Formats: sequence, C-alpha cells, structure tokens
Amino acid sequence: MMGEVEMLATLLSLKVAAVAVLGSLPFALLVATRLARGGRGTLILDALVHLPLVLPPVVVGYLLLITLGTQAPLGGWLKEMLGLRLVFHWTGAALAAAVVTFPFQVRALRLALEAIDPGLHRAAQSLGLSPWARFRRVTFPLALPGLLAGAITAFAAALGEFGAIMTFAANIPGETQTLPLAIYSALQTPGGETAAGRLVALAIALALAGLLLGEGAARHLRTRTGQTFGSLR
Repeated sequence: MMGEVEMLATLLSLKVAAVAVLGSLPFALLVATRLARGGRGTLILDALVHLPLVLPPVVVGYLLLITLGTQAPLGGWLKEMLGLRLVFHWTGAALAAAVVTFPFQVRALRLALEAIDPGLHRAAQSLGLSPWARFRRVTFPLALPGLLAGAITAFAAALGEFGAIMTFAANIPGETQTLPLAIYSALQTPGGETAAGRLVALAIALALAGLLLGEGAARHLRTRTGQTFGSLR
C-alpha cells in the first residue's frame, strides 16, 4: 500500500513527464523537420539540440537557474509581468525534464522523416496537393510512429530525471518531489530503505509499462501507415 508521500511523488512524476513531453513535442517536430531538410546551419543546430545529452543534468539545471530564476533578468521579468515562477515549482520541474529529454524526440522524428520515400511526396504533389496538405496527409502520418516512439522514450526518461530537476526546482514534497527525488529522500532517511524499495519498484514498473505500450502502438502505426501508403509506391 502506497503512503501519501509515495502517491504524491508518483502523480507528480506522471504530471511532470506528460507536460514536459506534450509541451516540447511541437518544437521537436519543427526542429526535426528543419534537420531532415538539411542545408546551411544544420550541423550547428544538431549539436545544440543534442547538447543536453552530453552535459551533466546538473549543468542543465544550473543554466536554467541562472536564466529563469527569480533573480535572473528573464526569470524576474516573467514573474513580474506574467506572474510566472518556474524555479522551485512543478512547472520548473517539467521545463527541466523537457530540456533534458528534448533530443530523444527530435532524433526519433528526424529518423522517421528522413526514412520517408521522396516518391510519395512527388506523387502527392502531382495530385495537386498543397504543401500543407502533403504534410498533413503524407508526411505526418508516416512520421507518426517516430513521433510516438520519441514521445514515449522522452516520457520514460522524464520519469527518471533527477539532476536537472533537483538543481532548478529543488526537492519539495508535494510540489517538485518526483519519484527519483522521493527515492533519494527515502535513502537519506534512517529506516527509509523499505519506502525506497517500493518507489524503485514503482518507477521500474511505470517505465516498463510506458515502453511496452509505446512499442506496441508504434508497431501498429507502422503497419497501418505501410498498408495505407503501399499503393502509392
């Protein structure tokens, strides 16, 4: 039976991961489309996008803190003008998770976009479809398995994010304490090994469930889109 702290940490982790993925997904699609097209500046943009993968998460959290903290110019402006405070708030945890997991979504989407047969675009263009119609009826459906795979991977990674959230949003029970932070707190508490074990098992179960559901859905979408567009090849 989960205690109140464990329940709050679980629900908060799910909320933070969901907001992180859904909030960054449109930007990931835009960036992946730009990278798939290639051209000038692609190398630099690709390096910047994947920088969070090679930086320590604590560094990412620190950069967010000095940029969006209440004492920082941008963070202070957001708080004063819009009443938006990210630091030490669950929205800040979601932002930190989004930044760290953003490359997973971009990479999966880029690979899916680059794998699309150019002949399908030419066939759609010959039928008189506008660029927006081609994207909506050809590009997006074919990229959907990659989008879903990237979103699921990012969601699972966001559930496990620790360093960036700890640095930027802190470890506040009921506010920013996600599952990894709750596990850390339990391990720092005398006699907290049992609670930590339950949280670890829960984190593993959530990650496995997400990955299995995502893989199953991605396979289904690949099969369906392959059948739909097979006649155009």
